[in-house]
Amino acid sequence: MVALLFCFHLMATSDRSLTPASPQPKRGRFGWRPDQQWEGYLFILPSFLGFFVFIALAVVISLGISFSDWGLTGWRGFAGLTNYQQMLRDPVFWQAFWNTAFYIVIIVPSQLILGLLMAVALNQAIRGRSFYRLIYFMPVVTTIVAGAIVFRLLLANNGPVNDLIRWVNSLLGLSIPVPNWLGSSQFSKWAVVILTLWKNTGFTMVVYLAALQGVPQELYDAASVDGASAWRRFLNVTVPLISPTTFFLFVFQTIGAFQLFTEPFVMTQGGPANSSLSVVQYIYLAAFRDIRMNKASAMAWFLFLFIFTFTYLQNRLQQRWVYYETD
Repeated sequence: MVALLFCFHLMATSDRSLTPASPQPKRGRFGWRPDQQWEGYLFILPSFLGFFVFIALAVVISLGISFSDWGLTGWRGFAGLTNYQQMLRDPVFWQAFWNTAFYIVIIVPSQLILGLLMAVALNQAIRGRSFYRLIYFMPVVTTIVAGAIVFRLLLANNGPVNDLIRWVNSLLGLSIPVPNWLGSSQFSKWAVVILTLWKNTGFTMVVYLAALQGVPQELYDAASVDGASAWRRFLNVTVPLISPTTFFLFVFQTIGAFQLFTEPFVMTQGGPANSSLSVVQYIYLAAFRDIRMNKASAMAWFLFLFIFTFTYLQNRLQQRWVYYETD
């Protein structure tokens, strides 16, 4: 409907474009000319309604639910801070929280390091460079559920990965332990980590690759003239100039790790014994399995405040290590 109205607008204004330019009418309060203001609001109306109904209004309602006694039959009264107190006394919530902290500590630095190494390697003049970039980026556009199912088969107790470990043990006479990736509390989180790194490292590589191509070659040439080795050029030229990209990726990937859901949900269902349960997965289970929207809303707002505080602190601390090139 909006596209149709836009076509009618173009047809109506096509004749006016052939006439001599006339003085522009006085602009209104928001910078729109009186004869075009309604058209602008009309075009943004679908997006605005969608944002208001499904995001803004839902956020406000969830805040109210977090202070209410809300169950299967709906609202049953005002509960104050009871939901937050119960959340803080819930051992499963804290287990999910520390699992999420584990994911952040392992996944975020690993993605940054691996993505940067891949970007540096693929920024060189090597044969088949475009093909390698495509191969490494393909997991990013792959459906995460399909990838998780494949990794469940690969990491199964009798899957190819464990068969390879057994074959190496028998061939070389080693005693490498064969992990129970999906059924052991010790290795279940690592299975989620492996899947997440496979899925998201390609995105980090592409962003770093764009940043590396923006570093002026003259700085490398000047460093070479001064006798700097390749390693010193990397530390003193490359790392500072791509530090804004590193800051963006660090914050972006940390927020993504806080919101980890699909990987543990499909790979391990949060088990065994909640050993791989994430906070967002626990919010989902509280809301749609236990039908406790009040508990889920309280945990969601706690997670939001924690992410907001973390992001704010990182934004304040970036002045100490992020270098912004100025003219």
